[in-house]
Amino acid sequence: MKPIFLALSLIFSPFLCSLPHRVPAQTPTDQDDVIRVETDLTNLFFTASGKEARFITTLREEDFRVTEDGVAQKILTFQRETDRPLAIAFLIDVSASQERTLSQEKAAARAFIEAIIRSNKDQAAIIPFTGAAFLEQGLTRDVFSIYRALERVEVAMPAYLGSGRPISGIASGPGMPAPPREGSTAIWEAITLAAREILGPSQDPSQVQRRRAIILLTDGVDTSSRLLRSEAINQALAAETVIYAIGIGDSKYEGVDKDAVRAVAEGTGGRAFFPKRDADLKTAFAEIEQELRSQYLIAYSSTNKNRDGAYRQMRLDITNPALQKEQLKLRYRPGYFARTGQKPDR
Repeated sequence: MKPIFLALSLIFSPFLCSLPHRVPAQTPTDQDDVIRVETDLTNLFFTASGKEARFITTLREEDFRVTEDGVAQKILTFQRETDRPLAIAFLIDVSASQERTLSQEKAAARAFIEAIIRSNKDQAAIIPFTGAAFLEQGLTRDVFSIYRALERVEVAMPAYLGSGRPISGIASGPGMPAPPREGSTAIWEAITLAAREILGPSQDPSQVQRRRAIILLTDGVDTSSRLLRSEAINQALAAETVIYAIGIGDSKYEGVDKDAVRAVAEGTGGRAFFPKRDADLKTAFAEIEQELRSQYLIAYSSTNKNRDGAYRQMRLDITNPALQKEQLKLRYRPGYFARTGQKPDR
């Protein structure tokens, strides 16, 4: 039989080589990390809420118009997103101002992880920070590893003593500001590093189709960043990452800078929360969970084909007169940065 099979293979091999290549079927587990890249599509996630902050889940494509830099765009995809894999970075301020609140923050974060992280598809990372950001746990679906990393997070007095490695990526050198010192707080640098070095799709192509978010726990008082807050927001937008900021701190220090916390969250299409009690902190995490599971996705191919890295402003408007009367609140990222490189063939 073997000589016959070999002869048939030689006869038919040219024909077989000319056939289109068929990719082997993926198992459900493999599909979670398959790269699905539509290079010419722009994704716009949004939530819609009505009275009493109730999420609206019955909207249709014809209810909306999307524009980019004032130019109307054709919607190619409109769907409610309830099952998209998540990639969440917990960015936890561990400076001295968090000493009295950190235990409650960790308990609330653990409850959130138990409620929302699905070990078969979602990922989470644990990143405490002071003047430097430390990767206690990189993105993983291993929930127990996430729990263990969360337990290791402690307040820096003044140096952070956890086992996480410092995350690098902020330029330094002659003629540039010195790196933050121990005991300081560099919030904007921590956001930049989490978005660019941990969550960004360029770090792991499997992140392309994940919904990426930073949950930031801080008092908003930045004392040593070499970057501006606006730069941190831009880095989050470039990584298509939304920030949910929980403003929490000790009144014994400077309290909470609500304006800074609110600005960095809303600048990415996220929300800011200012819990006063332990119950409020749990409520904040519950609302973040609900929002992540109550989103819509609009996808369109921009009419602007220039790959110049420029910022593009997006606007989403309700066109349905009946819905306009309800004065719904839409929350979405305000724009994105175009890709760079050669223009695609038309």
